[in-house]
Amino acid sequence: MASIPRSGPRGLSSRRAPSPSPPQPPASTGAVVDCAVYVNGHRQPGEVGYREALQRVRESGEGFVWVGLHAPDDAQMADVGRTFGLHELVVEDAVHAHQRPKLEVYDDTQFLVLRTVQYVEHESMAKASEVVETGEIMVFAGPDFVLTVRHGEHTELSGMRRRLEARPERLALGPTAVLHAVADKVVDTYLAVTERMDVDVAAIEESVFSRQNRWLDIDPVYLLRREVLELRRAVTPLAEPLRILTVNGNPLVPKEVRRHLRDVSDHLTTVIDRVLEYDDLLNSLLQAGAAKVGIQQTTDMRKISAWVAIAAVPTMIAGIYGMNFEYMPELNQPWGYPLVLGLLVAVCAVLFVVFRRSHWL
Repeated sequence: MASIPRSGPRGLSSRRAPSPSPPQPPASTGAVVDCAVYVNGHRQPGEVGYREALQRVRESGEGFVWVGLHAPDDAQMADVGRTFGLHELVVEDAVHAHQRPKLEVYDDTQFLVLRTVQYVEHESMAKASEVVETGEIMVFAGPDFVLTVRHGEHTELSGMRRRLEARPERLALGPTAVLHAVADKVVDTYLAVTERMDVDVAAIEESVFSRQNRWLDIDPVYLLRREVLELRRAVTPLAEPLRILTVNGNPLVPKEVRRHLRDVSDHLTTVIDRVLEYDDLLNSLLQAGAAKVGIQQTTDMRKISAWVAIAAVPTMIAGIYGMNFEYMPELNQPWGYPLVLGLLVAVCAVLFVVFRRSHWL
């Protein structure tokens, strides 16, 4: 039988009040380094969260939001992704670093990944364990916002932000002006690192071909080549994203920003040429070093063989006269012992002279 609802006061049926909608999670600010609104290139006063900043920009229809984050976790990045309407795939990429340099476009949002490098100071290549340290910067550039997500301790962008704020005419170009500034900073770092690596490559080249260095340690050559390969993996894939960003008619990148990005692309080409040159040179040095080590081993074997041959003569004669036979020549002669010793010395001296003239000793 169907139950009949009881009537409450005034004849109204008693019903459970609808549960209130769950509150929105608070904006996560643990990974936020800086957040600001820029209108006509000028930073607006006051400190705001990224939700409030985005709401202010979209209500006024002016300016854009720039949010800088450092190593956000899953919850922090998920909240940022919901606020700015980012695709779930790029939100996942932003949390988990070690991405290959790339450019992805989701509707009107561009997602650029850049690998950063830093030169590690060391006294010499023989004592070094690392030459370059890598990090990562990701840039989300939308129509009214730009997000920069950093991974690594050397990827600081506060200095770049201050320089851009000192040039409002550049920030007035919009979020892609920040994208260009980040790419320009990263590529300039590539140039600085390759210039520092010139010294290391020259030191390795000198050690391989130096006459004074008889014993070559091949490990520094392997180390530097490994570091050059790591730099190559960070630099070379960035060429294609920059090419796409500088294509004429790209509706997401203003014409003036494309011009600046072409300059960045030219600098990147210079870096790629240097890295490829280092790779080829170190490969040649590695082959030369391996050949030198082989020659050293052959020389050592010659010396060992020569000394073994010299030592074999007295060993053989002493072994013969050490036999316990009763009748052996010269055993009862007073000059027998001096004769055998003289013969040993003479034969060893002749062998030494022969091997010395043959450059075995």
